[in-house]
Amino acid sequence: MKVLVTGVAGFIGMHCAQRLAARGDEVVGIDNLSAYYSVDLKRDRLKQLHLRFDHADLADAAALQGIFSKEQPEAVLHLAAQPGVRYSLENPAAYIQSNLVGFANLLECCRSDPPRHLVFASSSSVYGNNPDLPWSERHNIDHPVSLYAATKKSNELMAHVYSHLYGLNATGLRYFTVYGPWGRPDMSAMLFARAIMEGKPIQVFNHGDMQRDFTYIDDIVEGTLRVLDRPQRYAIYNLGNHQPVKLLEYISLLEQALGKKARLEMKPMQPGDVKAIYADTSALKNAVGFAPSTPLAAGLERFARWFRQYYGYG
Repeated sequence: MKVLVTGVAGFIGMHCAQRLAARGDEVVGIDNLSAYYSVDLKRDRLKQLHLRFDHADLADAAALQGIFSKEQPEAVLHLAAQPGVRYSLENPAAYIQSNLVGFANLLECCRSDPPRHLVFASSSSVYGNNPDLPWSERHNIDHPVSLYAATKKSNELMAHVYSHLYGLNATGLRYFTVYGPWGRPDMSAMLFARAIMEGKPIQVFNHGDMQRDFTYIDDIVEGTLRVLDRPQRYAIYNLGNHQPVKLLEYISLLEQALGKKARLEMKPMQPGDVKAIYADTSALKNAVGFAPSTPLAAGLERFARWFRQYYGYG
């Protein structure tokens, strides 16, 4: 199967492309190599892959249509986006261009050259401050608390329209706090690990009174590819570890994995952030027979080994 992976130089994109190629699929990758975080890291991820790569921006409709017309992919895995809740407070325009304009262009390409399945990344952020835990796909998501979350909800609605009007098979995956080797530098695992190794304080928001559903990258890839292989007219699934962990416990496990204590700097809650995140994954398990289960301690051990080696920490 020929699969087009957008955001292929990204964290999840690289791992999915690697697994697709390993199982024998033909992979074509697109990425704009945004400078939001280290382009060197993105290029190093690409070096792990063997695929045809197009350096292109999804906001460039003509370039994207040219790639679709040439490649005519059988499946599309759309992982390109401007990520990050906090950065959306600083640069909202980046989210409009990448997450809305770029996604609209992608949907138009899928309408012109329909793949058998479009799978796209949504986010647990769409649930906002919903106090009803665990979060279920049945819950209302009408009240996002960040622009990033609003764009991801918009993606779900846009995909539904194209599914309804044009028969596009489209599935959205609400990812929950992904971590692991080759992770994003703006995510907690990388931020905290670097601070610990350099003896710098970790900013602990809401004074540590937070919970996250940390999901190891291999589980994310397994769930994503199982969904990709089972086209549906339209569906949305949570993809998380369904085992919320307290922030201070998470830091303690990371300390153990790195063999060094952290310095903690307690901070108030940040605007746009949420206190607790917890995924109900029963719908995913019913649909594809899989739910993430990698224990956090095991995942952080693997992450720590990669982190030390890649960044040269002894």
